[in-house]
Amino acid sequence: MAALEFFFFFLVLLFYAGTQGILGFTNPDDGGILGFTNPDDDRALQSLKDQWKNTPPSWEKSDPCGTPWDGITCNNSRVTAMGLSTMGLQGRLEADIGELTELRSLDLSFNPGLIGSLTPNLGNLEKLNILILAGCGFTGQIPDELGNLSELTFLALNSNNLTGPIPPSLGKLSNIYWLDLADNKLSGSFPISTSTSPGLDQLLKAKHFHFNKNQLSGSIPRNLFSYDMELIHVLFDGNKLSGAIPDTLGLVQTLEVLRLDRNSLTGPVPSNLNNLTNVNEFDLSNNSFEASEAPTWFSTLTTLTTLILEQGSLYGSVPQKVFSFPNIDQVKLKDNSFNDTFSMGDSIGGSLQLVDLQNNQISSVTLSSGYTNSLVLVGNPVCKTSLSNTAYCQNPDLNPKTYATNLANCGNKLCSPDEKLNPQSCKCAYAYEGTLYFRGPSFRELSDSNIFHSLESSLWNKLNLTPGSVFLENPFFNINDYLQIQLALFPPTGKYFNRSEVARIGFAMSNQTYKPPHQFGPYYFIASPYHFQGTTLQGGLYTSGGGGGGSCN
Repeated sequence: MAALEFFFFFLVLLFYAGTQGILGFTNPDDGGILGFTNPDDDRALQSLKDQWKNTPPSWEKSDPCGTPWDGITCNNSRVTAMGLSTMGLQGRLEADIGELTELRSLDLSFNPGLIGSLTPNLGNLEKLNILILAGCGFTGQIPDELGNLSELTFLALNSNNLTGPIPPSLGKLSNIYWLDLADNKLSGSFPISTSTSPGLDQLLKAKHFHFNKNQLSGSIPRNLFSYDMELIHVLFDGNKLSGAIPDTLGLVQTLEVLRLDRNSLTGPVPSNLNNLTNVNEFDLSNNSFEASEAPTWFSTLTTLTTLILEQGSLYGSVPQKVFSFPNIDQVKLKDNSFNDTFSMGDSIGGSLQLVDLQNNQISSVTLSSGYTNSLVLVGNPVCKTSLSNTAYCQNPDLNPKTYATNLANCGNKLCSPDEKLNPQSCKCAYAYEGTLYFRGPSFRELSDSNIFHSLESSLWNKLNLTPGSVFLENPFFNINDYLQIQLALFPPTGKYFNRSEVARIGFAMSNQTYKPPHQFGPYYFIASPYHFQGTTLQGGLYTSGGGGGGSCN
Protein backbone atom coordinates (compact mmCIF):
# COMPACT_ATOMS: atom_id res chain seq x y z
CA MET A 1 0.00 0.00 0.00
CA ALA A 2 2.81 2.36 0.87
CA ALA A 3 4.42 1.67 -2.49
CA LEU A 4 1.14 2.50 -4.28
CA GLU A 5 0.75 5.78 -2.34
CA PHE A 6 4.35 6.71 -3.21
CA PHE A 7 3.64 5.97 -6.88
CA PHE A 8 0.61 8.29 -6.95
CA PHE A 9 2.56 10.96 -5.06
CA PHE A 10 5.33 10.67 -7.66
CA LEU A 11 2.79 11.09 -10.49
CA VAL A 12 1.43 14.25 -8.85
CA LEU A 13 4.95 15.66 -8.60
CA LEU A 14 5.57 14.88 -12.26
CA PHE A 15 2.30 16.57 -13.26
CA TYR A 16 3.10 19.63 -11.17
CA ALA A 17 6.60 19.87 -12.61
CA GLY A 18 5.22 19.48 -16.13
CA THR A 19 2.62 22.15 -15.51
CA GLN A 20 5.34 24.48 -14.32
CA GLY A 21 7.33 23.85 -17.50
CA ILE A 22 4.33 24.40 -19.75
CA LEU A 23 3.14 27.54 -18.02
CA GLY A 24 6.59 28.92 -17.42
CA PHE A 25 6.42 29.20 -13.62
CA THR A 26 9.70 29.57 -11.77
CA ASN A 27 10.66 30.44 -8.26
CA PRO A 28 10.23 34.20 -7.68
CA ASP A 29 13.07 34.07 -5.17
CA ASP A 30 15.36 33.09 -8.06
CA GLY A 31 14.35 36.21 -9.98
CA GLY A 32 12.42 34.03 -12.43
CA ILE A 33 9.43 34.82 -14.58
CA LEU A 34 5.92 33.87 -13.53
CA GLY A 35 4.04 32.35 -16.41
CA PHE A 36 1.13 34.77 -16.44
CA THR A 37 1.67 38.47 -16.95
CA ASN A 38 0.22 40.83 -14.37
CA PRO A 39 -3.30 41.71 -15.64
CA ASP A 40 -2.66 45.47 -15.67
CA ASP A 41 0.61 45.05 -17.54
CA ASP A 42 -1.03 42.63 -19.94
CA ARG A 43 -3.83 45.08 -20.74
CA ALA A 44 -1.33 47.89 -21.31
CA LEU A 45 0.81 45.80 -23.67
CA GLN A 46 -2.18 44.44 -25.57
CA SER A 47 -3.39 48.02 -26.04
CA LEU A 48 0.02 49.16 -27.30
CA LYS A 49 0.07 46.20 -29.68
CA ASP A 50 -3.32 47.24 -31.07
CA GLN A 51 -2.12 50.83 -31.56
CA TRP A 52 1.22 50.01 -33.20
CA LYS A 53 1.88 48.57 -36.60
CA ASN A 54 4.73 46.21 -37.35
CA THR A 55 5.19 44.80 -33.85
CA PRO A 56 7.35 41.63 -33.64
CA PRO A 57 5.59 38.39 -34.71
CA SER A 58 5.98 36.98 -31.18
CA TRP A 59 3.53 39.65 -29.99
CA GLU A 60 0.73 37.58 -31.56
CA LYS A 61 1.15 35.09 -28.71
CA SER A 62 -1.15 35.43 -25.72
CA ASP A 63 1.13 35.95 -22.75
CA PRO A 64 3.86 38.66 -22.89
CA CYS A 65 5.84 37.26 -19.94
CA GLY A 66 5.16 33.53 -20.23
CA THR A 67 5.55 33.13 -23.97
CA PRO A 68 7.59 35.51 -24.01
CA TRP A 69 7.30 38.52 -26.33
CA ASP A 70 10.39 39.89 -28.08
CA GLY A 71 11.63 43.02 -26.37
CA ILE A 72 9.76 42.41 -23.12
CA THR A 73 11.54 41.50 -19.88
CA CYS A 74 9.57 40.42 -16.83
CA ASN A 75 10.20 39.67 -13.19
CA ASN A 76 7.59 38.08 -10.93
CA SER A 77 4.89 38.63 -13.59
CA ARG A 78 5.64 42.37 -13.88
CA VAL A 79 7.08 43.99 -17.00
CA THR A 80 10.39 45.61 -16.02
CA ALA A 81 11.95 46.46 -19.38
CA MET A 82 10.83 47.18 -22.93
CA GLY A 83 13.61 47.11 -25.54
CA LEU A 84 12.35 47.54 -29.09
CA SER A 85 15.15 49.44 -30.77
CA THR A 86 15.10 49.35 -34.59
CA MET A 87 11.95 47.21 -34.82
CA GLY A 88 10.24 49.35 -37.49
CA LEU A 89 7.36 50.25 -35.17
CA GLN A 90 4.70 52.64 -36.47
CA GLY A 91 2.12 54.53 -34.44
CA ARG A 92 1.90 56.74 -31.38
CA LEU A 93 3.11 56.38 -27.81
CA GLU A 94 -0.23 56.59 -26.05
CA ALA A 95 -1.21 56.85 -22.39
CA ASP A 96 -1.20 53.07 -21.88
CA ILE A 97 2.57 53.09 -21.51
CA GLY A 98 2.06 54.76 -18.14
CA GLU A 99 0.35 51.62 -16.81
CA LEU A 100 3.63 49.66 -16.86
CA THR A 101 4.54 51.01 -13.44
CA GLU A 102 7.36 48.52 -12.79
CA LEU A 103 9.34 49.54 -15.88
CA ARG A 104 13.00 50.21 -15.20
CA SER A 105 14.10 50.60 -18.82
CA LEU A 106 12.23 51.83 -21.89
CA ASP A 107 14.11 51.87 -25.21
CA LEU A 108 12.16 52.64 -28.39
CA SER A 109 15.11 54.16 -30.23
CA PHE A 110 15.49 54.23 -34.01
CA ASN A 111 11.80 53.73 -34.84
CA PRO A 112 11.11 56.73 -37.10
CA GLY A 113 7.54 55.52 -37.62
CA LEU A 114 6.72 56.39 -33.99
CA ILE A 115 5.18 59.84 -34.22
CA GLY A 116 2.98 62.31 -32.38
CA SER A 117 3.40 63.90 -28.98
CA LEU A 118 4.99 62.27 -25.96
CA THR A 119 2.28 61.30 -23.51
CA PRO A 120 2.39 62.96 -20.06
CA ASN A 121 1.71 59.47 -18.67
CA LEU A 122 5.40 58.70 -19.09
CA GLY A 123 5.66 60.56 -15.80
CA ASN A 124 3.84 57.64 -14.10
CA LEU A 125 6.85 55.36 -14.64
CA GLU A 126 8.43 56.41 -11.37
CA LYS A 127 10.82 53.44 -11.21
CA LEU A 128 12.31 54.16 -14.62
CA ASN A 129 16.12 54.34 -14.78
CA ILE A 130 16.54 54.56 -18.55
CA LEU A 131 14.36 56.35 -21.11
CA ILE A 132 15.58 56.27 -24.72
CA LEU A 133 13.40 57.65 -27.51
CA ALA A 134 16.24 58.77 -29.80
CA GLY A 135 15.91 58.66 -33.57
CA CYS A 136 12.10 58.49 -33.69
CA GLY A 137 9.57 60.91 -35.20
CA PHE A 138 8.08 62.46 -32.06
CA THR A 139 6.77 66.03 -32.17
CA GLY A 140 5.32 68.54 -29.71
CA GLN A 141 6.72 69.59 -26.37
CA ILE A 142 8.63 67.61 -23.78
CA PRO A 143 6.08 66.81 -21.04
CA ASP A 144 6.63 68.49 -17.68
CA GLU A 145 5.77 65.15 -16.11
CA LEU A 146 9.15 63.70 -17.06
CA GLY A 147 10.43 65.58 -14.04
CA ASN A 148 8.59 63.03 -11.87
CA LEU A 149 11.06 60.29 -12.86
CA SER A 150 13.27 60.70 -9.81
CA GLU A 151 15.14 57.42 -10.44
CA LEU A 152 16.09 58.34 -14.01
CA THR A 153 19.81 58.25 -14.80
CA PHE A 154 19.72 58.23 -18.62
CA LEU A 155 17.43 60.38 -20.79
CA ALA A 156 17.90 60.46 -24.58
CA LEU A 157 15.28 62.33 -26.61
CA ASN A 158 17.71 63.40 -29.32
CA SER A 159 17.06 63.31 -33.06
CA ASN A 160 13.30 63.83 -33.05
CA ASN A 161 11.20 66.88 -33.99
CA LEU A 162 10.43 68.13 -30.49
CA THR A 163 9.56 71.79 -30.06
CA GLY A 164 8.95 74.29 -27.26
CA PRO A 165 11.09 75.04 -24.22
CA ILE A 166 13.19 72.78 -22.03
CA PRO A 167 10.89 72.04 -19.08
CA PRO A 168 12.23 73.41 -15.76
CA SER A 169 10.93 70.19 -14.19
CA LEU A 170 13.90 68.32 -15.64
CA GLY A 171 15.88 69.98 -12.86
CA LYS A 172 14.24 67.50 -10.47
CA LEU A 173 16.06 64.58 -12.13
CA SER A 174 18.65 64.53 -9.36
CA ASN A 175 20.13 61.17 -10.42
CA ILE A 176 20.54 61.96 -14.12
CA TYR A 177 24.02 61.58 -15.59
CA TRP A 178 23.15 61.57 -19.32
CA LEU A 179 20.83 64.28 -20.67
CA ASP A 180 20.61 64.39 -24.47
CA LEU A 181 18.02 66.67 -26.07
CA ALA A 182 20.12 67.40 -29.18
CA ASP A 183 18.98 67.59 -32.78
CA ASN A 184 15.43 68.77 -32.17
CA LYS A 185 13.70 72.15 -32.59
CA LEU A 186 13.69 73.22 -28.95
CA SER A 187 13.51 76.96 -28.29
CA GLY A 188 13.72 79.40 -25.41
CA SER A 189 16.42 79.66 -22.78
CA PHE A 190 18.06 77.33 -20.27
CA PRO A 191 15.81 76.99 -17.18
CA ILE A 192 17.52 77.95 -13.92
CA SER A 193 16.14 77.19 -10.47
CA THR A 194 14.33 79.79 -8.40
CA SER A 195 12.67 79.67 -5.02
CA THR A 196 9.55 78.23 -6.67
CA SER A 197 10.87 76.34 -9.70
CA PRO A 198 13.59 73.76 -10.42
CA GLY A 199 16.27 74.19 -13.09
CA LEU A 200 19.14 72.51 -14.88
CA ASP A 201 21.68 73.96 -12.44
CA GLN A 202 20.44 71.42 -9.87
CA LEU A 203 21.65 68.43 -11.91
CA LEU A 204 24.86 67.97 -9.95
CA LYS A 205 25.35 64.32 -11.01
CA ALA A 206 25.01 65.05 -14.72
CA LYS A 207 28.07 64.36 -16.85
CA HIS A 208 26.51 65.13 -20.22
CA PHE A 209 24.65 68.28 -21.27
CA HIS A 210 23.85 67.64 -24.94
CA PHE A 211 21.63 70.45 -26.22
CA ASN A 212 23.29 71.00 -29.60
CA LYS A 213 21.46 71.48 -32.91
CA ASN A 214 18.33 73.15 -31.54
CA GLN A 215 16.97 76.71 -31.63
CA LEU A 216 17.79 77.69 -28.05
CA SER A 217 18.26 81.42 -27.54
CA GLY A 218 19.15 84.02 -24.92
CA SER A 219 22.28 84.07 -22.84
CA ILE A 220 23.92 81.14 -21.09
CA PRO A 221 22.95 81.81 -17.46
CA ARG A 222 25.80 82.38 -15.05
CA ASN A 223 24.04 80.18 -12.49
CA LEU A 224 23.91 77.23 -14.87
CA PHE A 225 27.42 76.13 -13.80
CA SER A 226 29.01 75.62 -10.39
CA TYR A 227 32.15 74.11 -8.87
CA ASP A 228 30.31 71.01 -7.56
CA MET A 229 29.10 69.87 -11.00
CA GLU A 230 30.60 66.78 -12.68
CA LEU A 231 30.03 67.66 -16.35
CA ILE A 232 32.46 66.23 -18.88
CA HIS A 233 30.63 67.12 -22.13
CA VAL A 234 28.94 70.49 -22.69
CA LEU A 235 27.58 70.56 -26.22
CA PHE A 236 25.66 73.77 -26.97
CA ASP A 237 26.74 74.16 -30.60
CA GLY A 238 24.32 74.98 -33.39
CA ASN A 239 21.84 77.13 -31.47
CA LYS A 240 20.97 80.84 -31.31
CA LEU A 241 22.64 81.64 -28.01
CA SER A 242 23.78 85.21 -27.39
CA GLY A 243 25.61 87.23 -24.75
CA ALA A 244 28.92 86.46 -23.10
CA ILE A 245 30.24 83.05 -22.04
CA PRO A 246 29.73 82.97 -18.26
CA ASP A 247 32.87 82.95 -16.15
CA THR A 248 31.33 80.20 -13.99
CA LEU A 249 32.04 77.74 -16.80
CA GLY A 250 35.64 77.80 -15.57
CA LEU A 251 34.47 76.27 -12.29
CA VAL A 252 33.57 72.94 -13.93
CA GLN A 253 37.03 71.40 -13.75
CA THR A 254 35.83 67.96 -14.86
CA LEU A 255 35.04 69.29 -18.35
CA GLU A 256 36.62 67.42 -21.28
CA VAL A 257 34.73 68.61 -24.36
CA LEU A 258 33.28 72.12 -24.82
CA ARG A 259 31.44 73.07 -27.98
CA LEU A 260 29.85 76.51 -28.17
CA ASP A 261 30.38 77.00 -31.90
CA ARG A 262 27.77 78.22 -34.38
CA ASN A 263 25.93 80.56 -32.03
CA SER A 264 25.76 84.37 -31.68
CA LEU A 265 27.88 84.73 -28.56
CA THR A 266 29.46 88.13 -27.91
CA GLY A 267 31.79 89.81 -25.46
CA PRO A 268 35.45 88.90 -25.07
CA VAL A 269 36.78 85.43 -25.61
CA PRO A 270 36.84 84.38 -21.94
CA SER A 271 40.23 84.54 -20.29
CA ASN A 272 39.41 82.53 -17.17
CA LEU A 273 39.10 79.09 -18.72
CA ASN A 274 42.63 78.13 -17.71
CA ASN A 275 41.10 76.21 -14.77
CA LEU A 276 39.73 73.60 -17.18
CA THR A 277 42.76 71.39 -16.78
CA ASN A 278 41.05 68.25 -18.09
CA VAL A 279 39.62 69.71 -21.28
CA ASN A 280 40.77 68.16 -24.55
CA GLU A 281 38.51 69.83 -27.10
CA PHE A 282 37.54 73.49 -27.40
CA ASP A 283 35.39 74.81 -30.23
CA LEU A 284 34.23 78.43 -29.99
CA SER A 285 33.99 79.05 -33.74
CA ASN A 286 31.42 81.09 -35.65
CA ASN A 287 30.43 83.53 -32.93
CA SER A 288 30.72 87.33 -32.63
CA PHE A 289 33.34 87.82 -29.92
CA GLU A 290 35.07 91.14 -29.37
CA ALA A 291 38.41 91.61 -31.07
CA SER A 292 41.29 90.56 -28.80
CA GLU A 293 44.62 88.85 -28.70
CA ALA A 294 44.70 85.12 -28.08
CA PRO A 295 43.61 84.36 -24.51
CA THR A 296 46.20 83.11 -22.05
CA TRP A 297 44.67 79.64 -21.87
CA PHE A 298 45.91 79.02 -25.42
CA SER A 299 49.26 78.49 -23.70
CA THR A 300 48.22 76.76 -20.47
CA LEU A 301 45.69 74.00 -21.25
CA THR A 302 48.24 71.29 -21.87
CA THR A 303 45.61 68.53 -22.11
CA LEU A 304 44.19 69.95 -25.35
CA THR A 305 43.94 67.68 -28.37
CA THR A 306 41.75 70.01 -30.45
CA LEU A 307 41.58 73.80 -30.46
CA ILE A 308 39.10 75.39 -32.86
CA LEU A 309 38.23 79.06 -32.94
CA GLU A 310 37.37 79.90 -36.53
CA GLN A 311 35.65 83.01 -37.85
CA GLY A 312 36.57 84.98 -34.74
CA SER A 313 38.25 88.31 -34.10
CA LEU A 314 41.63 87.28 -32.74
CA TYR A 315 44.70 89.28 -33.70
CA GLY A 316 48.37 89.51 -32.80
CA SER A 317 50.57 86.43 -32.54
CA VAL A 318 49.51 82.80 -32.38
CA PRO A 319 51.05 81.55 -29.11
CA GLN A 320 53.81 79.04 -29.87
CA LYS A 321 53.16 77.07 -26.71
CA VAL A 322 49.94 75.53 -28.04
CA PHE A 323 51.91 73.61 -30.69
CA SER A 324 54.07 71.94 -28.04
CA PHE A 325 51.26 70.30 -26.06
CA PRO A 326 51.91 66.54 -25.92
CA ASN A 327 48.50 65.46 -27.25
CA ILE A 328 47.57 68.37 -29.51
CA ASP A 329 46.34 67.01 -32.87
CA GLN A 330 44.71 69.96 -34.60
CA VAL A 331 44.75 73.76 -34.28
CA LYS A 332 42.15 75.45 -36.48
CA LEU A 333 42.17 79.25 -36.35
CA LYS A 334 41.16 80.25 -39.86
CA ASP A 335 39.22 83.46 -40.63
CA ASN A 336 40.68 85.52 -37.78
CA SER A 337 43.05 88.50 -37.90
CA PHE A 338 46.36 87.09 -36.63
CA ASN A 339 48.92 89.49 -38.08
CA ASP A 340 52.40 89.06 -36.61
CA THR A 341 55.15 86.74 -37.73
CA PHE A 342 53.98 83.16 -37.37
CA SER A 343 56.29 80.61 -35.77
CA MET A 344 55.53 77.22 -34.27
CA GLY A 345 58.73 77.21 -32.24
CA ASP A 346 61.25 74.42 -31.87
CA SER A 347 59.21 72.09 -29.64
CA ILE A 348 56.41 70.49 -31.66
CA GLY A 349 54.03 67.98 -30.10
CA GLY A 350 54.37 64.54 -31.64
CA SER A 351 50.64 64.19 -32.27
CA LEU A 352 50.13 67.41 -34.24
CA GLN A 353 48.57 66.71 -37.65
CA LEU A 354 46.90 69.94 -38.78
CA VAL A 355 47.45 73.67 -38.35
CA ASP A 356 44.87 75.67 -40.31
CA LEU A 357 45.43 79.44 -40.42
CA GLN A 358 43.59 80.27 -43.63
CA ASN A 359 42.46 83.86 -44.19
CA ASN A 360 44.39 85.70 -41.50
CA GLN A 361 46.81 88.63 -41.89
CA ILE A 362 50.09 86.76 -41.48
CA SER A 363 52.82 88.40 -43.55
CA SER A 364 55.87 86.47 -42.34
CA VAL A 365 56.49 82.85 -41.36
CA THR A 366 59.37 81.13 -39.60
CA LEU A 367 59.15 77.49 -40.59
CA SER A 368 60.12 74.68 -38.23
CA SER A 369 62.05 71.64 -39.38
CA GLY A 370 60.33 69.66 -36.61
CA TYR A 371 56.91 69.80 -38.30
CA THR A 372 56.20 68.13 -41.63
CA ASN A 373 52.41 67.64 -41.47
CA SER A 374 49.64 69.89 -42.78
CA LEU A 375 50.05 73.68 -42.45
CA VAL A 376 47.47 75.75 -44.33
CA LEU A 377 48.20 79.45 -44.93
CA VAL A 378 45.97 80.15 -47.95
CA GLY A 379 44.54 83.67 -47.87
CA ASN A 380 47.37 85.26 -45.88
CA PRO A 381 49.62 88.03 -47.27
CA VAL A 382 52.62 85.73 -46.97
CA CYS A 383 51.15 83.62 -49.78
CA LYS A 384 51.59 86.55 -52.15
CA THR A 385 55.29 86.86 -51.38
CA SER A 386 57.85 84.43 -50.00
CA LEU A 387 55.66 81.29 -49.80
CA SER A 388 53.55 81.84 -52.89
CA ASN A 389 54.67 78.67 -54.66
CA THR A 390 54.72 76.34 -51.67
CA ALA A 391 52.24 73.68 -50.56
CA TYR A 392 51.34 75.85 -47.56
CA CYS A 393 49.59 78.25 -49.90
CA GLN A 394 47.60 75.68 -51.88
CA ASN A 395 43.91 75.13 -51.24
CA PRO A 396 43.27 72.01 -49.16
CA ASP A 397 42.13 68.92 -51.01
CA LEU A 398 38.33 68.99 -50.88
CA ASN A 399 38.16 65.28 -51.69
CA PRO A 400 40.91 63.69 -49.62
CA LYS A 401 41.50 59.97 -49.55
CA THR A 402 39.41 58.44 -46.78
CA TYR A 403 39.13 55.06 -45.14
CA ALA A 404 36.96 52.08 -46.03
CA THR A 405 37.16 48.56 -44.64
CA ASN A 406 39.23 46.39 -46.96
CA LEU A 407 37.23 43.96 -49.10
CA ALA A 408 40.15 42.93 -51.31
CA ASN A 409 40.01 39.33 -50.03
CA CYS A 410 36.46 39.02 -51.36
CA GLY A 411 37.38 39.61 -54.99
CA ASN A 412 34.64 41.06 -57.22
CA LYS A 413 31.69 39.38 -55.55
CA LEU A 414 28.44 41.35 -55.80
CA CYS A 415 25.35 41.25 -53.58
CA SER A 416 21.69 42.09 -54.13
CA PRO A 417 20.75 45.75 -53.44
CA ASP A 418 19.51 45.06 -49.88
CA GLU A 419 22.50 42.94 -48.91
CA LYS A 420 26.11 43.83 -48.18
CA LEU A 421 29.32 41.88 -48.38
CA ASN A 422 30.57 40.67 -45.01
CA PRO A 423 34.34 41.41 -44.89
CA GLN A 424 34.85 38.50 -42.49
CA SER A 425 33.18 35.72 -44.49
CA CYS A 426 32.95 37.34 -47.95
CA LYS A 427 29.29 36.25 -48.01
CA CYS A 428 26.28 38.46 -48.65
CA ALA A 429 24.06 39.19 -45.66
CA TYR A 430 21.51 41.68 -44.31
CA ALA A 431 23.67 43.96 -42.20
CA TYR A 432 22.58 46.14 -39.31
CA GLU A 433 23.38 49.57 -40.73
CA GLY A 434 23.40 53.16 -39.58
CA THR A 435 25.44 56.32 -39.19
CA LEU A 436 27.88 57.15 -36.42
CA TYR A 437 28.31 60.83 -35.55
CA PHE A 438 31.35 61.71 -33.47
CA ARG A 439 30.86 65.16 -31.95
CA GLY A 440 34.41 65.81 -30.82
CA PRO A 441 37.12 63.56 -32.26
CA SER A 442 40.69 64.45 -31.38
CA PHE A 443 42.05 63.74 -34.88
CA ARG A 444 41.53 65.05 -38.40
CA GLU A 445 43.37 62.59 -40.62
CA LEU A 446 40.82 60.34 -42.34
CA SER A 447 43.20 58.06 -44.19
CA ASP A 448 44.94 56.70 -41.09
CA SER A 449 43.88 53.05 -41.19
CA ASN A 450 45.15 52.37 -37.65
CA ILE A 451 42.58 54.74 -36.15
CA PHE A 452 39.69 53.09 -37.97
CA HIS A 453 41.00 49.58 -37.32
CA SER A 454 40.78 50.41 -33.62
CA LEU A 455 37.15 51.45 -34.10
CA GLU A 456 36.32 48.27 -36.01
CA SER A 457 37.86 45.99 -33.40
CA SER A 458 36.20 47.83 -30.53
CA LEU A 459 32.81 47.40 -32.23
CA TRP A 460 33.07 43.66 -32.77
CA ASN A 461 34.61 43.05 -29.35
CA LYS A 462 32.22 45.17 -27.29
CA LEU A 463 29.12 44.18 -29.27
CA ASN A 464 30.04 40.46 -29.11
CA LEU A 465 30.22 40.04 -32.88
CA THR A 466 32.48 37.82 -34.95
CA PRO A 467 35.93 39.41 -35.35
CA GLY A 468 36.15 41.06 -38.75
CA SER A 469 32.37 41.40 -39.20
CA VAL A 470 32.32 45.23 -39.17
CA PHE A 471 32.36 47.43 -42.25
CA LEU A 472 33.14 51.18 -42.15
CA GLU A 473 33.04 53.58 -45.08
CA ASN A 474 32.92 57.21 -46.14
CA PRO A 475 34.20 59.03 -43.06
CA PHE A 476 33.98 62.81 -43.45
CA PHE A 477 33.48 65.96 -41.40
CA ASN A 478 29.97 67.24 -42.05
CA ILE A 479 28.61 70.79 -41.94
CA ASN A 480 28.39 70.60 -38.14
CA ASP A 481 32.04 69.53 -37.97
CA TYR A 482 31.02 66.10 -36.67
CA LEU A 483 32.90 63.08 -37.98
CA GLN A 484 30.27 61.07 -39.82
CA ILE A 485 30.85 57.38 -40.66
CA GLN A 486 28.64 54.77 -42.30
CA LEU A 487 28.53 51.54 -40.29
CA ALA A 488 27.47 47.99 -41.14
CA LEU A 489 27.46 45.09 -38.66
CA PHE A 490 27.03 41.51 -39.82
CA PRO A 491 25.26 38.53 -38.19
CA PRO A 492 27.53 35.78 -36.81
CA THR A 493 25.65 33.06 -38.71
CA GLY A 494 23.27 33.06 -41.62
CA LYS A 495 22.02 36.10 -43.48
CA TYR A 496 19.93 37.81 -40.81
CA PHE A 497 20.08 39.07 -37.25
CA ASN A 498 17.08 38.00 -35.19
CA ARG A 499 14.99 40.58 -33.35
CA SER A 500 16.60 40.10 -29.96
CA GLU A 501 20.04 40.63 -31.49
CA VAL A 502 18.93 43.83 -33.24
CA ALA A 503 17.33 45.16 -30.05
CA ARG A 504 20.50 44.32 -28.10
CA ILE A 505 22.77 46.13 -30.54
CA GLY A 506 20.42 49.09 -30.79
CA PHE A 507 20.34 49.44 -27.01
CA ALA A 508 24.13 49.20 -26.74
CA MET A 509 24.48 52.08 -29.20
CA SER A 510 21.65 54.29 -27.90
CA ASN A 511 22.40 53.71 -24.20
CA GLN A 512 26.11 54.36 -24.78
CA THR A 513 26.93 50.91 -23.41
CA TYR A 514 29.24 50.73 -26.39
CA LYS A 515 32.22 53.03 -25.85
CA PRO A 516 34.45 53.80 -28.86
CA PRO A 517 38.20 54.39 -28.54
CA HIS A 518 38.86 57.57 -26.59
CA GLN A 519 40.15 59.60 -29.54
CA PHE A 520 36.72 59.45 -31.18
CA GLY A 521 35.11 61.42 -28.34
CA PRO A 522 31.35 61.72 -27.68
CA TYR A 523 29.08 60.17 -30.27
CA TYR A 524 25.55 59.33 -31.20
CA PHE A 525 24.20 56.75 -33.63
CA ILE A 526 21.16 56.65 -35.90
CA ALA A 527 20.20 53.21 -37.19
CA SER A 528 18.68 52.51 -40.58
CA PRO A 529 15.54 50.35 -40.76
CA TYR A 530 16.51 46.69 -40.50
CA HIS A 531 15.45 44.09 -43.06
CA PHE A 532 14.24 41.23 -40.87
CA GLN A 533 13.69 37.86 -42.48
CA GLY A 534 10.23 37.73 -44.06
CA THR A 535 9.76 41.51 -44.29
CA THR A 536 9.44 43.79 -47.32
CA LEU A 537 10.18 47.48 -47.81
CA GLN A 538 7.08 49.69 -47.66
CA GLY A 539 7.25 53.45 -47.26
CA GLY A 540 10.87 53.41 -46.12
CA LEU A 541 10.26 50.76 -43.44
CA TYR A 542 10.45 46.97 -43.53
CA THR A 543 7.11 45.42 -42.64
CA SER A 544 5.76 41.89 -42.38
CA GLY A 545 2.20 42.84 -43.14
CA GLY A 546 0.95 41.95 -39.67
CA GLY A 547 1.51 42.69 -36.03
CA GLY A 548 -0.69 45.39 -34.62
CA GLY A 549 -3.67 47.20 -36.03
CA GLY A 550 -3.04 50.77 -35.03
CA SER A 551 -2.59 53.66 -37.40
CA CYS A 552 0.24 56.14 -37.45
CA ASN A 553 -1.84 58.81 -39.15
